[in-house]
Amino acid sequence: MAVLAVQQISRAGLDAALAAAAAGGDAFPNTGRVFLRVANAHISAARTVTIASQLPAGAIPQGAAKTDIAVAVLATEERWIGPFDPAAFNDANGRVVVTYDDEADLTVGAFAL
Repeated sequence: MAVLAVQQISRAGLDAALAAAAAGGDAFPNTGRVFLRVANAHISAARTVTIASQLPAGAIPQGAAKTDIAVAVLATEERWIGPFDPAAFNDANGRVVVTYDDEADLTVGAFAL
């Protein structure tokens, strides 16, 4: 699992960089103002990106379920996903954990306002 550096968006602009998605997933520090950008370069296959919910069992109301976020990124398209509530999505290290059904042809980046 790779840890993505969060790139700060500013009034001066940002030369955004994307990295290859890691086979074991990725993580990034989260303040609640961070977005994940996912680009799928495959010409025909969609990819599913899953953001793991980190809510402990005691924090989930009775009758409700812990819910991950799953987003389909269609072939040759990209998605901006987020922001993520730290109480619901940060792990013990203060990071959001992301996995992919197939990381081939995916590039990702974490961006903060």
